[in-house]
Amino acid sequence: MKHILMIATGGTIASKSSDSGLKPLITSKELLGYVPDALRFCQADTLQLLNIDSTNMQPSHWLMIASAIREHYHDYDGFVICHGTDTMAYTAAALSYLIQNSSKPIVITGAQKPIDLEITDAKTNLLDSLLFASHDRAYGVTIVFGGKVIAGTRGKKERTKSYNAFSSINFPYIATIQDQHVIFYLDDKALLKQPVRFYDSLNNRVALLKLIPSMEAGVLAYLAGHYDAVIIESFGVGGLPSYESGDFRKAIEQWIEAGKTVVMTTQVTNEGSNMSVYEVGKTIKQEFGLLEAYDMTLEATVTKLMWILGQAREPEKIREMFYQTVNRDILYTATW
Repeated sequence: MKHILMIATGGTIASKSSDSGLKPLITSKELLGYVPDALRFCQADTLQLLNIDSTNMQPSHWLMIASAIREHYHDYDGFVICHGTDTMAYTAAALSYLIQNSSKPIVITGAQKPIDLEITDAKTNLLDSLLFASHDRAYGVTIVFGGKVIAGTRGKKERTKSYNAFSSINFPYIATIQDQHVIFYLDDKALLKQPVRFYDSLNNRVALLKLIPSMEAGVLAYLAGHYDAVIIESFGVGGLPSYESGDFRKAIEQWIEAGKTVVMTTQVTNEGSNMSVYEVGKTIKQEFGLLEAYDMTLEATVTKLMWILGQAREPEKIREMFYQTVNRDILYTATW
């Protein structure tokens, strides 16, 4: 029987009603008590690490979660993290970079409704997560939600209310879980050759700029004084406005001359970017050697940059690390 550590951080799954709305109040031990069927396949201990709304989740909390797993890594066969849904995809991606090559499963789950309600998805999601974390073929960082197992770098919350809130973006589901049976679509644990590696530093000076028609390039210039890297969410397959003033080109030049990092991505959820298609993308990418996120999710792009900048500052090293695949985060790099 597998020995699992369930780490509680708060979120809707652990919330109760209050005068000011839902608030995380249910403890880790109480959460586990709602899934007695888990005793059939695992022995679980609990750790109350945080009890916050996931809107308040920060990089320091990601480091705290990774540190807790590192401290207990050799004592357990797997880990389940109960988390709010709103920033779950960011946490799953961040943990994918902070804990690499884990032969043990690290599962993040949560719910759209609190676990103490009569009608809720919380009990199923928590039971499924404990089941998957107990499976011999499970490994690495994943999200388990709504019967789907998603690579930690590929999850995205796409629905605010429905139980099937999360999707896997530009990558297949690892597995599905039906009637307490795990059905694997990707079964590649045998390919894992490197030992687990933990990281303990992130640089949170990463900004996101979502372009809209008529946006002034001065916004980008302002960000340069406050951040070490910027991710620009552009339109379609990717590009920057080429207004007559040329201000966007000047703003990018300012970033590059300052030795800072610029990453281009797309506002479109599926199929990724490709800046080589149109002149508005190809020209500026070639001129400044901008990084491109391709098929990566926004959550993975953000947290990967934070991880990279926590380890390296040299532009060539940053480029090398950015295009290195970690936990299935990027596949299309043929043109970089």
